[in-house]
Parts: sequence; C-alpha cells; structure tokens
Amino acid sequence: MMKALRIHAGPRARQHLEQHGLQPGDVSVIPAAAGGPKGLILGPLDRFIFGQWLAQSRQPVHLVGASIGAWRMATACLNESVAAFERLEHDYIHQSYDLPPGKKRPTAAHVSERFGQNLQAFYGGRIDEVLNHPRYRLHIVTSRGRHLLGREHGVATPLGYLGAFLTNTVHRKAMGAWLERVVFSSSGAALPFATTDYRTRQIGLNADNFMQALQASCSIPFVLQAVHNIPGAPRGAYWDGGITDYHLHLAYGKQLEGNSKMIAASAYQESASGQNDSDTRAPDIEKPAAGIVLYPHFQHRVVPGWLDKNLKWRHKSTSALENMVVLSPHPDWVRSLPNGKLPDRNDFTHYGTDSQARAKAWLTATQASQQLVEEWAEWLQTPDMAKVGIL
Repeated sequence: MMKALRIHAGPRARQHLEQHGLQPGDVSVIPAAAGGPKGLILGPLDRFIFGQWLAQSRQPVHLVGASIGAWRMATACLNESVAAFERLEHDYIHQSYDLPPGKKRPTAAHVSERFGQNLQAFYGGRIDEVLNHPRYRLHIVTSRGRHLLGREHGVATPLGYLGAFLTNTVHRKAMGAWLERVVFSSSGAALPFATTDYRTRQIGLNADNFMQALQASCSIPFVLQAVHNIPGAPRGAYWDGGITDYHLHLAYGKQLEGNSKMIAASAYQESASGQNDSDTRAPDIEKPAAGIVLYPHFQHRVVPGWLDKNLKWRHKSTSALENMVVLSPHPDWVRSLPNGKLPDRNDFTHYGTDSQARAKAWLTATQASQQLVEEWAEWLQTPDMAKVGIL
C-alpha cells in the first residue's frame, strides 16, 4: 500500500503505463519546479532516478529547471551525481545568513553575495561536466524584466511587479509585456516544449554565462538581487525562473513554434546596441523525441507561474500535460513531517537565528522522504494502475 507517494498521469502517459509500465528508456523530459526548500523533499528521488534508474538507459533526456529545480537539474549533469545531490542537500539545509540588528530577514544584497559564493564553491571547476554531459540536455529557465522591470530599482521594480501581477490576473500571456521567459540551454539543444503560451527566448548556455544564468534562475525578487546583463543574452535584469514558470506547465514534446527566439551572435549585437526585443527566431535545430515527461514534484497540481498560486482556475490540468507522469507526496504523509508541512522559505523567519533547529527539521523531512523512493521502486517493479490518479 502506498502511504507516502501519489502518482498521477496525463491521458497519453496513462495509456502508455497501462500497456507497458514505465521503463527508463521511455523518459524524454524531466522538469524540476521552483519552490525553494520544498524541493528538498525530492532529494532521495533525484538520487534514485539519476543514480540508478535512468542509468539503465541511453537516450537523450531534456532536464528543464527553474530556481531550485535548475540547481537540481544542473547537479544531475555532474559526474558522480549521487554524491553531488547529497552535497546539494547538505549545503542547502545548512545555509545561513547574517541578520541586520533588529531584522528578521537578511538583506537581498547579502543573500545574493552568499548564494553566489555557494554556487562558485559547488560548481567551480566543474562547469564542463554540466555542459558536456553525453545524455542530458540542460535548460535553465529565467525571467527577464522588460520596460519598467528592465533594471532593478527601488521604486520602479515594485511598481513593475504590481503591473505584472495585475496584468497576469487578466491574462497570463499578457504578462509578457512585463516579463519574458528566457531559457539558457545546452549547446545545440532545442527546447523540448512549444512556446506559443508565453513570450520566450532561448540562449546558448556556456562557461561564460552558466553561473549567472543559474543564479538568476534562483533570484527571488526582493529576497535576492536581480542578475544584470548575462553574457550572450539581451541586456537587462534577470530574476527567478519561477515567476514565469513556477511549476513548468509547458507543452512538452510539441514542435518548436515561431515565438521562440534564439539570440545568435548577430542578434546579440542588436541587443547590445539597445534593441533588446528583437524578433530573431530560433533555428529549428532538432526535433525533441516524444516520450514520457517524468516529473518528481512536491504537489500533483502543476501551476503555470508564481503569480498564479492563488488563481485556482489556473491549477487545472491541460493538454500540455498529456504525456506527463507526476510523482508527489501524499498530503497525509506531509502532515507527518516536522511542523506538519514541507520545508519552505517561511522557516527562515520561523526559526530566525536558530539555524540548527531549522536544519534539524529539514533533515528529518528529507530523511523521511526515502519512503517516496521505496514506494516508487516497488511500483516500477509491479505496476498497478489502480494506484495511478488522473492528472
């Protein structure tokens, strides 16, 4: 009986599971959501999937991540990924920041500086491992500010995000007037999803921009500072990829469409001269293979953007998720964790300067999530469709 894990599948994925079960070679895409500390709960699943299960196959797999999800997927591309995932979990759990006198939160400048140092310590000297993985194609999702959000500013930035919030409430696609999705991808890798849903650019990921792209993808507005002027990309301010794509509710496996833009050398020259919104189109350099989208997630609902969290009507499944299998913790099991919930950013305020107590609670939760792995491995061995819900 599955007590910790829930499995949900879209209609085409469900049909595949009924006929074939799930084999490592069936997977073509693995998304990884934004969500801060919530992603810690997926550490054991990451180690099992990348360290044991996927190792039994040979096909290319696209890894699409935003925020902590981008950090997780970049880690999957490292040699000895199991050890790398263990280090990621340790480093994330034990992170700490200096609080100004009388304040409950550190400054955004301090968090950005400390986070950048952590990324350098983690990936320094190993970027080539990520960029040249023989099988994995990494896609780091960021959100680039436009117009009023083109540069971070004490007054303009809050006003710009207010505008984005109001516009998004009316129509998600209209938020593209304020923020655009910019995806930094492994060299030669086409996006494994269509981009007609939202204004999108694709940039080549390389040694010169990897650190900045990854930090930008994790830069929550007002918690961290924006990353400006990433090499090879249009000038401007880049923030957390979860703003535009909180849970990566994307049309996976669809052919690349016209509103996806690759900034090639000539286009970058245009952007550098101030034409930041050129309509240079991405070359159709490959057709991503259709296959199962395997999604270890901290909840079974796939919410499009961060600003959609409270817009319940946008939490419904769509045809974009038809090939997806979502693995998520059961709400009853979550209630058995410390504080009756998943780790989250509010814990920084809740525990304040007692970072040891926070680390203990988070470590207890991640250790408990080994049960997710045990139940998933058992299902893979003996597939039971009665345990698969409809996405």
